[in-house]
Amino acid sequence: MVISELRGITASTISTVLVSAGVLAGTAVTWIVNRDVTPRLADVLLPLVACAALLFRRRHPVPVLVAVTAACGLYYPFAALDGPLFLAVLVALYTAADLGHLTAAITVAAVGLLMMGYGEVLGPNRHLDDSEFLLLAGWMVASVAIGGVTRNRHAYLEEARRRLAEAERTREEEALRRAVEERLRIARELHDVIGHNISLINVQAGAALHRIKERPEQAEPALAAIKETSKEALRELRATLGVLRQVDEESPVAPAPSLARVHELIERTGLTVRTELVGEARDLPAEVDLAAVRIVQEALTNVSRHSGGAAALVTIHYGEEDVTVQIDNGMSGDATAHDVEASAEKMSGGGFGLKGMRERATALGGSFEAGPRPGGGFRVLTRIPTQPASP
Repeated sequence: MVISELRGITASTISTVLVSAGVLAGTAVTWIVNRDVTPRLADVLLPLVACAALLFRRRHPVPVLVAVTAACGLYYPFAALDGPLFLAVLVALYTAADLGHLTAAITVAAVGLLMMGYGEVLGPNRHLDDSEFLLLAGWMVASVAIGGVTRNRHAYLEEARRRLAEAERTREEEALRRAVEERLRIARELHDVIGHNISLINVQAGAALHRIKERPEQAEPALAAIKETSKEALRELRATLGVLRQVDEESPVAPAPSLARVHELIERTGLTVRTELVGEARDLPAEVDLAAVRIVQEALTNVSRHSGGAAALVTIHYGEEDVTVQIDNGMSGDATAHDVEASAEKMSGGGFGLKGMRERATALGGSFEAGPRPGGGFRVLTRIPTQPASP
């Protein structure tokens, strides 16, 4: 940008020097041609003043325009020679219009033409005939018009550069936003899938360890559950990594998670879970179905992790425009009131589970609630529209 400004200043200075040289050289040539004419002070002073003022035309365009026009207005009536000082007026007019002072340029040009016409009509001598007067007027109008066109062109190019920069910035922000959303989505998937299975493995391993010590013959079901859960965890991890690597693989051997097969998810938890279905079950949009089943999965993981093997109730309500999922966990029969309070406090505590469930629901235009329920235990309640809003 600095280099561009320096180039602009250099070009302006060069053009000013060339115009000033032309004015002074033209005045000198006029004197040489008319050797019988004695130059006056105005023949030397006014061209020098006008040319010196042109050096500041881009910094102070309007004062320079007034000064050059005044010098030209004094030059032709009082100077002995007839030099080309009018060129300086044309340059000053163009500069003022180019820098956005179009009104000032038009005003000065109109006043100058009126004064020149008044002097030619009422003065004792005619310096210009009608055709020459119209020619000079045309040059002045052309100078202002060209300056205005150049100004508009510069403004158009600047606006185009601004829009290009804005578009580039918007594209970068959009790419960053999509990358952040994708990272959050992957984080939720890993937490819900891998975290769920690892939690079940941990619970079943604890149960197997306890049974091996007291009743070795009852440890086999827990070990079988660990094997099946770890197999499922590896399959889910491989599928997730395949998506990240964008590898074209065959379709998964296992169907995608769905509310229609929520019983399969419940069986793997090893919990005592009762399900209730309200309304007529139907196919849901893929993103709604996945979000709902992941919320059930994470809620049951929290039950398995924090509720000490308490029973749970999963209620799925198919509405006309939404689906509602409610997970209530109760306490085992010998649990005390202190256990109920402690379990609810653990499940409502920090971590990414509740946050991830809430993000899944709200991203599809739904609602999410979680907290202790009356009588003990914990409740997770979410409602997701079957026609989710755009994020």
